[in-house]
Amino acid sequence: QVQIVESGGGLVQPGGSLRLSCAASYSTSQIVIMGWYRQAPGKQREWVATIYNTGITNYADSVKGRFTVIGDFAKYSVYLQMDSLKPEDTAVYYCTIISATQYWGQGTQVTVSS
Repeated sequence: QVQIVESGGGLVQPGGSLRLSCAASYSTSQIVIMGWYRQAPGKQREWVATIYNTGITNYADSVKGRFTVIGDFAKYSVYLQMDSLKPEDTAVYYCTIISATQYWGQGTQVTVSS
């Protein structure tokens, strides 16, 4: 069974940076898309960023210019570099890896607070 492991969350002050990591134990078919979602308390899960195996990336307007999604498709891994963090970025962040099946990470808490 494919396992997805996330890491890198934590507490950071406004304006600070964090890097989230996510890796799949293996994949039985080609991975075509990897990305990140987040869910703040009392809110629905929202899309944050996506990277395709072509190298194309897309970002939600709320994070554009501050977050960077990086994919290593050969190693079944995806990263989210988060800079200039704001309190409204506080959420549980989930990675997703899509091949023939969509897999989700367990979530990692990011808290932006002074």
